Amino acid sequence: MCVASRCAAVFFATLLLAPGALPLAAQTSQPDALQALRAAVAAEMQASHTDHSIWTYRDQDDTPDKRATYIAVETHEGTLRRMIKLNGHPLSPGQTEAETARINKYVHDRTAQAKARKNSAHDDAQAAEMLKMLPDAFIWSTQGETADQITLHFQPNPNFDPPDMQSRVMGGMSGEMVIARDGNRIQSLQGHLTHTISIGFGIIAKLDEGGAFDVERRPVGDGRWQITETHVHIGGHALLFKSIGEQEDDVKTDWKASHDDTLEEALHTLDALVVEP
Repeated sequence: MCVASRCAAVFFATLLLAPGALPLAAQTSQPDALQALRAAVAAEMQASHTDHSIWTYRDQDDTPDKRATYIAVETHEGTLRRMIKLNGHPLSPGQTEAETARINKYVHDRTAQAKARKNSAHDDAQAAEMLKMLPDAFIWSTQGETADQITLHFQPNPNFDPPDMQSRVMGGMSGEMVIARDGNRIQSLQGHLTHTISIGFGIIAKLDEGGAFDVERRPVGDGRWQITETHVHIGGHALLFKSIGEQEDDVKTDWKASHDDTLEEALHTLDALVVEP
């Protein structure tokens, strides 16, 4: 489903917040904006239960450590990814050999596969809960409308009581959501930290002002929607020293339906694909 990936966890987890510092209690969401948001939430929840489509795609994943290009094949058992370029260059023979060994090991490692499925299910459940919180977690207003889409603005709702630490630590965001009128699907979500967020005087967690994210979603075939771009640039730390920052630009292209049920089948598909470097 659309909220089943780590990108989707970023999509919704970065939205939930601690109460704002300003006295905004008199503000409430515009009824029309809230109605549009609730329709979008309902559509996404329905899709998460009914869309079990699987895909192949090209994945460009850029982080401060490396720029990597992958070919990904989804199956009903999980996803296989093969790196084909690193820092703008095709893999060397040694890197190709190491990548092949890594994939083969995973395909035959049931424990690693079970762990990946458990993590994915946890992300699914967490993202779904956060999705359902959106109407209450923010104050929503209509920013613009066209024949094809509606743009909503969101800002922190000072009356929202975050249910857990994760909801608080990723807080303080304001931004815009674009909803496609056809199907009420969330098309994009952009936000930024309006101020530095500190918990426990910054000892437990701290998120730096100016952090931003941009998630783009598009129909990729047969009316199915997927996250096609994720841009996350958030700095901070938690528990004294551990970084909780995200600096990543991920773009997925060349979407095609996958016909592989198992990881073994996906392995053969990856081996058979002829990829332009």
